Parts: sequence; C-alpha cells; structure tokens
Amino acid sequence: MTNSTNTRNRTGWYALGCLLLVGSLLALSLVVAKLADGAGAPRLSFLMVAVSGAGLLLLVLAGLQRQPMRLDRRIVEYALVSGALFALPNALGFLAVRHVGAGFVSLSFAFPILVTWMLAVGLGMERIRALRLSGVLLGLAGGVLLAWAKAGGMQGAQGWVALVLTIPLIIALGNIYRTLRWPGEAGPVYLAALMLMGGALTLAPFVLAFEAHQFGQLIDSTGVLRLLLVEVAVFTVLYVFYFVLQKLAGPVYLSQIGMVAALVGTLIAVSLLGEAVPPYLGLAGVLVLLGAVLFHRGASRRNTAPPVTAEA
Repeated sequence: MTNSTNTRNRTGWYALGCLLLVGSLLALSLVVAKLADGAGAPRLSFLMVAVSGAGLLLLVLAGLQRQPMRLDRRIVEYALVSGALFALPNALGFLAVRHVGAGFVSLSFAFPILVTWMLAVGLGMERIRALRLSGVLLGLAGGVLLAWAKAGGMQGAQGWVALVLTIPLIIALGNIYRTLRWPGEAGPVYLAALMLMGGALTLAPFVLAFEAHQFGQLIDSTGVLRLLLVEVAVFTVLYVFYFVLQKLAGPVYLSQIGMVAALVGTLIAVSLLGEAVPPYLGLAGVLVLLGAVLFHRGASRRNTAPPVTAEA
C-alpha cells in the first residue's frame, strides 16, 4: 500500500512539473509568434514551417528511442484529425495576435479546462468531484476576469476577439479525441510527431492560398530565421511533454496548461512586449494559482488511469 501511494505521489508531482513546463512553453510560443509577426514574417507560413521542423525532430527522437513507429489506417487517421484540431487553434492564435495581442490570445487558453471537463463528464471519462470542480471554477474565474478586462480595451477588434474565443472549444475537442483514439502500442513522442506533421499538412493549403508569394520572407531576414529556429525548439520540447502529460494524467488534467499559459503569457506580454497591464491581474493570478492547486489535490486523490483507447 505504501509503495502504491508513493508511486501515485511521484506520478502526481511529475504531472504537475510537466503541466507547469508545457503551459509556460505554450505561452512562450505565442510570444515568439508575436515577435515574428513584428519582424514581418508571414504568419501561417511561419507556423507551418515551425511545426514541420519540430515534427521532423520528434520523428528522429522517436527513432533514437526505438519507440514503435507503425503506420496504418488508424495511425493515419490519428495524425490527420489530431493534427487538424491542433493546427486550427494555433493558426487562429497566430493570425489574431497582431490584432488583440499575445496576452489576450494566451488568456483564451485558460478556458479549455472547463469545456474539456464537461465533455469528459458527459462521456463518462470523469466523475464529478467537488475539489476538482472547485479548482476548475476558480481557474476559470481568473481567466474570465483577465479576458473581460483585456477585451474591454480593444476597440475595433471585436471580430478577432470572437474568433479567439472559439479556440477553447477546438482545443477541448482535441484533448478528448487524442485520449479516446490514442493508438495502442505507440509512444508519445511518435504520436506528437505525427500530430505536428498532420498539423503542417492541414496548414499547407492555406499557406498556398494566402501566402504563396511571401514564403521567401522566412529566410530573407536573419531576425525572422532566428525566431523560426527558436519556435522549432519551443514546439519540439513543448509537444514531447504535452503527450507525456496526456498519457500520464488524461485530457482534463492536461487542459490545465491553458491556465498556466494564460498567466505566464500575460506576464511575458506585459514585462517583455510592453503590453498594458490588465486590470485585476493580481487577483486573477491568485484565482488561477489556487484553482490549479485545488485541481491537483483533487487529481491526486484518485488513481491516474492511462488514456482510454478505442481500437478500430
């Protein structure tokens, strides 16, 4: 019993560490996107190349780790669907960051936890637990407070605000899909690589349609090329631990990365990018932090089950 409890405790702390790392890197990826946009990089092309580069690096890493790398109909489906559900919210974020700022886009990632949790409860993947529900609601309250304060100061960008607010639903659907359709006998690094490659494939038609003549701008500028390499590195580390966290703790726990990204992204946007300090930032930060702690305690009181798989 003691060994089992110690193992669960270690797993819980490992999941928490992954959560903080992934949430912070997610916020950092949006900040790099904002800097690249300011440097004149075509936004969708920048995202597609960064995603492709990270996917290739992860394929190499999966090979070096000798992870199972089968390729069949089920794996192809997983790559394409998870890739599309990954690419769409990221593309919306990259396009909107010029109009609403990196801080507000980061804030949108605070909301998927509630949507994911509701979907998981509805599908029978989660049971309603008071402590976890309290954590979700507190974290969501912090995110809503920041988003409301931020949106109030963006005149003329309400359309972009509305588009950004669709991001949480898409992310939540992706969280649930990856868990329900997680292919058996496939390693997390390999699946992360497939998702990124599927995302790049999803973005390719839009790049060809809207930025075909701007693609060369990615390598014409040393500053843009440097930022592209940074984004590839960020995505590579981010999505290794993203899939490790999903396999370790499930879709609802994973969706807490949004609360971390919202807070870290706002702090970076204010301190490094010169964006205005949102009202109630301190109160929102306390709510997000308290929500994460309560949710973590609620999660640690149950056994961590691996993702549900559904073989075709």
